[in-house]
Amino acid sequence: MLNKLALPESSTFPGKPMPPTAECWFDDACILDMDYFVKTISGIKAKGVRPDLVGSIIAHYASKWLPDLSGNDTEKGPMSLQESSPESVTVSWMKKRFFVETLVGILPPERDSIPCNFLLRLLRTANMVGVEPSYRAELEKRISWQLDQASLKELMIPSFSHTCGTLLDVELVIRLVKRFASLDEGTRSGIAVVKVAKLVDSYLAEAALDTNLSLEDFIALGAALPSHARAMDDGLYRAIDTYLKAHPGVSKQDRKVLCRLIDSRKLSPEASLHAAQNERLPVRAVIQVLFCEQSKLNRHFDWSGSFNGTRSPNPAGLEAPVRCMSKREMNAQQMEIKKLKEELLRVQSQCVAMQMQMEKLVDKKKGFFRWKKLGIMPSLKSSVSVFEKIEEEREANFGRQTPIDIKQKPVRPPKWRKSMS
Repeated sequence: MLNKLALPESSTFPGKPMPPTAECWFDDACILDMDYFVKTISGIKAKGVRPDLVGSIIAHYASKWLPDLSGNDTEKGPMSLQESSPESVTVSWMKKRFFVETLVGILPPERDSIPCNFLLRLLRTANMVGVEPSYRAELEKRISWQLDQASLKELMIPSFSHTCGTLLDVELVIRLVKRFASLDEGTRSGIAVVKVAKLVDSYLAEAALDTNLSLEDFIALGAALPSHARAMDDGLYRAIDTYLKAHPGVSKQDRKVLCRLIDSRKLSPEASLHAAQNERLPVRAVIQVLFCEQSKLNRHFDWSGSFNGTRSPNPAGLEAPVRCMSKREMNAQQMEIKKLKEELLRVQSQCVAMQMQMEKLVDKKKGFFRWKKLGIMPSLKSSVSVFEKIEEEREANFGRQTPIDIKQKPVRPPKWRKSMS
C-alpha cells in the first residue's frame, strides 16, 4: 500500500510530466485509516511536492468520505460517512466533525493551493457539524484570500444557527467580504475586486427575497467594498429594488438610507429609466437619477455637436474627428431624450401638486407663511426640500396633540427668518 501512496519521482521535478489527477496516487482502500493518510500527506510535503498537487490529493480524499465536498450530489463514495449504519446520528456527526477538523489541520499553508469552492463546501459542512471556532476562522481566512474565485452557488451557505432568523448565513458572507476588502492592494488585484463586487450584488439579490433579512445586514454587505469596485451599479440597484419589493413596510427614512448605496452616475440608461418610473424609490432619489441622466445627455450632445455644425472648427487639428451619427441613431437618441423629458415633467408636476396641497393646508392654519405673497416660485430641487421641511414641522407641531387639544389650544406659528435667500 505504501507503493500505491508514494508519488512517482517525476512529480517532484517541474520539467517532467505530471499525473493528471490524484486518483492514480492512491486507491480507495487507502482511505480506511485516516491517521495513515495524515502521515502520508506529511511525507509527500517533505518531498517538496507543489502545494496545489497536495491540495488536489486532499480534495480527492475528502470527496471519498463526504460526497458533499465533491460538488456532485449524485456521486457517492464507497466508504462515505453518509451511508446508513447501525450507529447513532450523534456518533456519525462526531466522526464528520473530527474528519473536517483533521482536513483543516493538514491543508497546505500556501494561498491558492486549495480551490475556493472546495473550501466553501468544507466550511458549510464545518458549520453544520459544529466544529471548533478556530477551525472555522482558519477556513474563513483562507476563503477570503481567493473570494474572487468563488461561485454564487457555493457562497449561499445556509444558516445553521438558531439565533439567526435568515435562511442564508448573511453574517458569514459579510465577514468574508470585509476580510477580503481589508487585504493589501498588492495581495488583491483590481480584477479580483470587480469580480467580488459582482458576486456580492448577485448574493444580495438572492438574500433580499428573505423577509427576515434586516436592513442593517443588507447595508453592511452592500457597503463592504469601496466605491470604485463597481463600474456599474445596475446589479446593486436590482438588489435594492428586490429588497423593497420583499419588504413593503420599510419606512421613508430607511428607503433614503438604502438608496444612498447607489451612485446615480453609474446607472445604465435602462436602469435609469426603470428607476425614474419606480414608485418604491423616494422622490429625492428619482429626481437625482433624472438629473444625472440629463447631465449625461447634455455632455453627450456637447461631445457630438460637430455633426450639426454647432461646434467650432479645429484648424490646428489637435482633436480627433468625431464620427457623424446615423439617422437611426439620432432618432433613437431623440426618442430617449423625449421620454426622459416627459418623465421629468411628470415628476415636476407631482412636486408642484404636492406643494399646492401643502399651501392649502398651511392657509387653513393661522400664522403660517404663504409663498404666493412674495411671488417666489422655488425651483424643483428647493420645492422638494421645502415640502419635506413643512411636513416635518407639521408633524412635530400637530403629531403629538389629540383633536381635543387642538381645539382647546390655538396653534402658535413657527418663528420664520426675516430674510429668505
